Amino acid sequence: MATLAGKRALVTGANTGIGREVALELARQGADVIVHWWGNQAEGEQAAADIRALGRKSDVCEADLRDVDSCFRLIDFAAARLGGLDILVNNAGVTDTKVFREFTPQDFDNVFNLNIRGQFFCAQRALEYLSASSSIINMSSLHALASLPGYSVYAATKGAIVSWTRSLAVELAPKGIRVNAVAPGWIDVPSDHLKFPDIDLDAGGRQIPRRRVGDPLDVAKACAYLASDDANYVTGTVMVVDGGLHAQLSLVTPEAHYDD
Repeated sequence: MATLAGKRALVTGANTGIGREVALELARQGADVIVHWWGNQAEGEQAAADIRALGRKSDVCEADLRDVDSCFRLIDFAAARLGGLDILVNNAGVTDTKVFREFTPQDFDNVFNLNIRGQFFCAQRALEYLSASSSIINMSSLHALASLPGYSVYAATKGAIVSWTRSLAVELAPKGIRVNAVAPGWIDVPSDHLKFPDIDLDAGGRQIPRRRVGDPLDVAKACAYLASDDANYVTGTVMVVDGGLHAQLSLVTPEAHYDD
């Protein structure tokens, strides 16, 4: 069903991983989608080509979202190419992990400037174009709710995303603009395979109640729902997409309690 037919969307960080699948799923459901990329133009161009192959309009735009002027330029470009905006998916982000005492001010600024500051100012600029009954979706993480050693700065940004999502939702609700966040758990993305060449997804999946690591499409489906009119009364919420990981008592050994 083309639940997003006629909608105009921008997805940041859409050249790879979760962002790419979100952009494709919005297009599958009828939306025209602008692909923001950073770091790999070929991936961005391919994502846009795949969207056009679905019969939807698409274009690409490079922008370093740590820079506020670049955020504004990206939003202006997307609105100009599509004739307005109905959906903004703030997906672009970076993960930096190290021992707490080793984080430098430069490390801190790099993660915060992209993960939360970039989202904030993209959304601010988008207000100039978003129509009534439009949607902003901010990508948070399970790390906003429960985390691990080494993620002090990353988790802080994802927690900030949850808080500002709720505040903005209350502020914009009277204008008909809905604001929600999605908090993925462990999702199988290309960057994990680059960082951890020996990653064992089967073993990882056995630690999750759903008994598998998530797929980017799991997150994309959640975003498509939140962007649709089916979610007309949903705002200020955080949709956790983690296969039950957050609900699980961490002291439990899953293998002792689940039957295959």
